[in-house]
Amino acid sequence: MSRLDRYLLAQLMALFGFFALVLVAIYWLNQAVRMFNQLISDGQSARVVLELTSLALPMVIVLLLPLSAFAAAVYVLNRLIGESELVVIQATGTSPWRLARPVLVFGVIVALLMAILVHLLVPMARARTLERRAEIAENVAARFVTEGKFQHPAPGVTFFIREISPRGELLDIYLADSRSSNATVFLASKAVIVRGEAGPKLVMIEGRAQSLRASDGRLSVTRFADFTFDLGALMAAGGGRTPGLGEMTTAQLLRNGSSARGGDTPGAVSRELARRFAAPLHAPVAALIGFAALLLGGFSRLGIWRQIVLAVVLLLVLQSLVNFADTVAQRAPGLWPLIWLPLLGGALAAVAMLWLARRHRRAPGRANRRAGSAAGGAAA
Repeated sequence: MSRLDRYLLAQLMALFGFFALVLVAIYWLNQAVRMFNQLISDGQSARVVLELTSLALPMVIVLLLPLSAFAAAVYVLNRLIGESELVVIQATGTSPWRLARPVLVFGVIVALLMAILVHLLVPMARARTLERRAEIAENVAARFVTEGKFQHPAPGVTFFIREISPRGELLDIYLADSRSSNATVFLASKAVIVRGEAGPKLVMIEGRAQSLRASDGRLSVTRFADFTFDLGALMAAGGGRTPGLGEMTTAQLLRNGSSARGGDTPGAVSRELARRFAAPLHAPVAALIGFAALLLGGFSRLGIWRQIVLAVVLLLVLQSLVNFADTVAQRAPGLWPLIWLPLLGGALAAVAMLWLARRHRRAPGRANRRAGSAAGGAAA
C-alpha cells in the first residue's frame, strides 16, 4: 500500500472505531434498559440481567457496523474536502478509482469482522440466550413464587404463598385452578418445588382439594397426604427444544443442512446461509456509497451538504431494499437469491458515481486545454 492508502485507511479505521463505539453503546443501552425492566419485574437477579444484555451485544454490533463504516467514509472525505486535502490529492493526478481503493480495503476489513460475528458469535449468543430464557421460564420461584401476594402464572390459575421458609419450603399454599369446567382449589400446609422431566412440579403436603362440579353445583372435598401439581404445563418448557437455524453456526448448517430440523425446508437453509454470507458485504457497499457520493462535488464554501444528503438517501434506499428482499425470502424461502440483488444494486450505484466523478474531473481539464489552444492561436 502507498502512503496515501495508509493515510486514508488510518483515518477511516480511527473514525470507524469511534462511530461504532458510540452507536453500539447508545443502541445497546436502549435495549438493555428495556430488558432490565422486564427481567427485574420478573424477579431476576442483576447477574441474569447482565448476562442476557451481554449476549445481545453481538447482534447489536452486526446491525450497526455497516452504518459505522458509512459514517466513517462520509466524515473522512468531508474533512478532506473541507481542509482542501482532496484538491491537493487530485492535483497529483489521483483518480476517483484510485481514491476508492483504501475505502474498499477498509470495507473488506469491516466485512471480515462482521463475518466472524455473523457466522459464529451471533448464532452462539442467540442459542445461549434462548437457553437462559427457557431456564428462567422454568424457574418458578423467580417467576411467580412471592410471599403474601396473589399470582396468576396462567389464565385461570391463582397461586398464593404465605411464607417461604429458609429451607425453601412454601408454607400455607392456596392454588385455584379454574381452567376446566370443574373448578378446583388446593389448600396445603406446605409444599416444595421439584424439577421433573417435563418441567417443574409442585408437591403439596398435608392438604385438601375442593372441587366444584359445574353440572350440579356439588362440592367435593378430598384430603391428601401429598399431591403433585404439574407446573410445567403452565409455561413453555425449554427441555428438549430443537435448535433453530438462527442458533446454529454456519459450519453446523453446512454440515447438517435441513436434517437438523425436520420442519425446515432446504430453501429455508439456503435463505439463512445467503443472509449470513450477504450480511458482511453491507459494510463495503455502504462505505463505497458514502465515499463515492461525496466525490460528485468539488470544493465549495457552502459545503457539500447536497452530496451528504444524497449519500444518506442512497443508504436508506439500500437498507429498505435489503429489508424488502429479506421479507420476501422469509415468506417464500425459494426466492433466497433476491437477498443478493440490493447489494448488487448498491455496488453498481457506487461504481456509477465513481465513473461520474471521474468524468466531471476530466471535463474541466479538456475545456481548459481547448481554451488554451484557442488563446495561443489568437496570439499567433
